[in-house]
Order: sequence, then C-alpha cells, then structure tokens
Amino acid sequence: MTKTNAFAMLAIACMALFSACTQQKGTEVTLQVKTQYGILEGFEQDGVKKFLGVPFAQAPVGELRWKAPQPVLPWEGVREAKQFGDDPMQPNIFGDMAFRGPGRSEDCLYLNIWTTATTTADALPVLIYFNGGGLMAGSGSEPRYDGSSIAKEGVIGVTANYREGVFGFFAHPELTAASDYKGSGNYGFLDQVAAIQWVKDNIQAFGGDPDKITIVGESAGSFSVSLLMCSPLSKNLIAGAMLSSGAEVLPYKAATQAEAEAAGAELLKSAGIASLADAMAMNADSLQAILPPRGMASVVLDGYFMKENADDVFEKNEQAQVPLLAGWNSLEGHPSQSLKGQAPTLKNYKDAMKATFGDMTDEIFKAYGIETDEDVLSQKGFDLASDLFTGFPTWKVCDYHAKSGLPVYRYHYMHPRPQVSAKMGDKVGALAGGVREKTAEEKKAEAQQPAIAPGAVHSADIEYAMGTLDTNEYYDWQDEDYAISKLFLSYYANFCKTGNPNGEGLPQWSAITKENLDAAPVMKIDVESAEVASSEKENAYRTLEKFYKSKK
Repeated sequence: MTKTNAFAMLAIACMALFSACTQQKGTEVTLQVKTQYGILEGFEQDGVKKFLGVPFAQAPVGELRWKAPQPVLPWEGVREAKQFGDDPMQPNIFGDMAFRGPGRSEDCLYLNIWTTATTTADALPVLIYFNGGGLMAGSGSEPRYDGSSIAKEGVIGVTANYREGVFGFFAHPELTAASDYKGSGNYGFLDQVAAIQWVKDNIQAFGGDPDKITIVGESAGSFSVSLLMCSPLSKNLIAGAMLSSGAEVLPYKAATQAEAEAAGAELLKSAGIASLADAMAMNADSLQAILPPRGMASVVLDGYFMKENADDVFEKNEQAQVPLLAGWNSLEGHPSQSLKGQAPTLKNYKDAMKATFGDMTDEIFKAYGIETDEDVLSQKGFDLASDLFTGFPTWKVCDYHAKSGLPVYRYHYMHPRPQVSAKMGDKVGALAGGVREKTAEEKKAEAQQPAIAPGAVHSADIEYAMGTLDTNEYYDWQDEDYAISKLFLSYYANFCKTGNPNGEGLPQWSAITKENLDAAPVMKIDVESAEVASSEKENAYRTLEKFYKSKK
C-alpha cells in the first residue's frame, strides 16, 4: 500500500469514527426543535422541557369540518409552543373539569410534549394520553394529565386533543358520499390516529424513540385505546397500550355506517336544521347550542378506521401485538344507580336487575356472591355495578389479549380519594376530579351517618397514575396518597420503557398468560399493594360473558 493510499484509508476511518460518535451522541435537544413542519420553541420548567399547543393537523374548520384530519401546513420561522392550544368545543357537561387552554374552538387539534431528553440519542420511550369525558368533553390541557412527572421518570409525556361531541362523531349520508373512503362519523378517532402518526414522525427530534410509543386513556380515552389497538390505521404504530376503565368490546358494539348516517340525519331534523349545508354554514357556538353532544354513534364501522367490531378483531388475534396493562377502579358504579331510591335489600336489587339480566339474574348474583342484604352495599355489590359500566369490557380485552399469548398486566385500583380539603367549604367530590355543592339528600344522610368513601370512584386513579396529585387542590392529600402515586407512576413508566411494569422496590406483578387465565394474577393497588389470584372473580366474569353472548 502506498503512503497516499494509507493516508486515504486513515482519513476514511477517522471520518467513519467521527460519524459514529456523532450519531451515538445525537443532536442536542434544546428549547428550539425542528419538526417536519417547522421550528418550535418551548420553555423549561423544573428540569422539564415543555412544548405546548403543537399543531398535529390543520384546523378542522370551514370546509374541513366533518372531514378526516389533514396534515399540518409548514410554517416559516420559529413558532412559539409555550401555551396550550384551544380546548375542543364542548358544553359544560362536567362542570368540575379544569382546563388550561385559552378557550374552546373547532381549531383544537393540538398536542403537548414534556421531555427531559438532552440529545436525540437518548431515544426515550413515549406515552400518549387520550383524555376521558364520554367523547363529549375533556382536553389534553387538563392538569390531571400533565406529563411533567412521567417525564422526570425518563418517559416523554404527550397529551393530544381530539374533536368531541357533534364535531367529532357526527355521521351523515352526504358526508359519507363526499369522503375519499366513503365513510363518516369517526373524526375524533381519526384525530387520535393523526396525533400518534405525528408523534411517530417527529418525536425523535425531542429525544424520543418513535418505535416505543405507548398509548393510554381513561374512560372514553380507554375505550379509544381499545379501538386504536384494532384499527388498521393505528395498530402498527404503537409498542404498548394501557387501558384505564373501559373498552369498546362486549357489551358495547359499533354502529353500521347506515345506522350512524340515519342517526345523524335524524339529529339535524330534530333540531330543525333543514340540510347538511345549513349545518355547515352555522358557526361552532350556534351548532353546539342546537345539537346535543349525545345522539350519535360512538364508533362507526366506516370501512376505514374500523372495518369490523373490536370483538371480531380480538377474536382473530389481529389487534396490535403489544404488551397490555389494563384495569379499573373499585367503585366505577354503585348499586344505588339501579335501586333508584329503593332500600338496598337483596330482593330490591334483584328486582331492579331483572330488567337487565332476566332469567339469568339469580345465576349472576350467585356468581358475584351477592346472597344477603349486607352483600348489596359490600364490595361484591360494588363489583357488579362497576363491571356493568367499565369493569367487564376491560376484563374482556385482557382475556382476549392473554388468550392470544400476549403479556397482560391487570390491576384493580382500590384507594379512595381523601376528604375534600377544608378550604373548599361544604363541598363533595365530583366526577371529573373537582368538587360540587352537596345536595340536600347528601347533607341529610351525612347528618345521620358520616359518609365513608367505600372505594375508588370512576376517574379517581388518574392523578395517582400520572403523578399529578399536586395539580388538584380540592383534596387533602396525605403521605399515603403520595406513596401510592409514586408506585403507580413507577409501574406506568416501567411499562413504557420495557413492556413490563416491574422494577426494583416495587411489589411483584405477574402477567396473565394462557396458562393462568382461571386464576389470573391481579395487582391490587392500595395503601398495601399486592398481587392476588382472581379465581372467584374470573367465574363471575365468565358468567357475565355468558349472559352478554346470549344476547348477541
């Protein structure tokens, strides 16, 4: 080899080494990040870089109302990402919801990013949280979903808005005919897909790993995640899924496109709106005032987002082939909801439930161990009421997924919120984590016997799991609450990192497998968290499953 060739080879080797080192080191993640659409400027607070109000689709206004989300238009220069975007249009369904967006508008397709990455080589896992609210309310700006705490655990936190109510789930024959995929009604879900895709395409610039995206949601967000696991548009974009109280499987069922269109047409007619063109011409406030958020199918078999029911996808093992962490709370429902003012006796509860269960009432009550008057307002009675709302469908997704040979980690969240803080006055906890005035009936009952929270109500787990207790000033949080939150947050973070919630110093949590379905391991999350074998409850779920399948 000549001296010239030797120098050339040495130069090439040095360049390769430099390139490898540069790639390993990565690009620094600063407060200005270059995305595919332009440069965003965020801010840093308490060691976390925050990029708020990031557009992931064009504003669905004007001609884009009731159309699938369209890609973001590039911008020139630096776009500030220092405040939340507008929250989705919604009436005040849950008066205690707290928002941080400047207002509510159709122009709501924004996401928020919390990251502690220093370089793009950090390749941190990502958590995308979709809010609850019955597909009618809620926002990614809500403090309870804040991503700061999970970012400090080494996971990039993301929240994303999606269209809700009539703006997100309205179907109509003319909308179907005009769409490229000949479907309508699933716009809110398509927004969620667009958000995941945007994160997939851009999160590396924020120090994230596009191949390690876990999606999670609570209530309506959880129902959404179960669908996103099944949709051909999203199931291959994710590395993990977490369900918190809800899933779109038995007994829930999607509407056909024709059914959804008929419901949409009837909705316009009942509101006195003569045509779709007239509805399109109305401004958002007027439209919302005249069209209720209910009255539409929650999910439509549009041949695009969903081609078949989620049950069918899971039964064929065609859902996302990823680890699953799922659970629900101990007081999702209450027997009083069925008793409607009647005394909580076994006879009254059975009589009330016969309208639902018919000839299987006795069999279902026996499976749940509800055999005496005392059982009605015990955990047994709460379990049945909770399962009728969110427990059973969440269990069923776990059952499907475990039978497919995929790892499933199931929990039952037991810890009630503490008392409402004394500074709140004579108020009581409300559904969305805030407070409301006590009713006359509640004041009377409390005077006779002080109320004792029997368990974790619907949505009570959110602040614990996301480490956001301090964002909720309504409750008198105690040391035990912070300890539970630390545990729950650690499980979430570990699952995002490895697909397994276990970690040093945490109670061992075993996966449900094909082999242990009849005695499924379940993590009871409480002051004393521990794994238990859910043998008796599995029989109750199978009995409820038998009932639902008999009605298909």
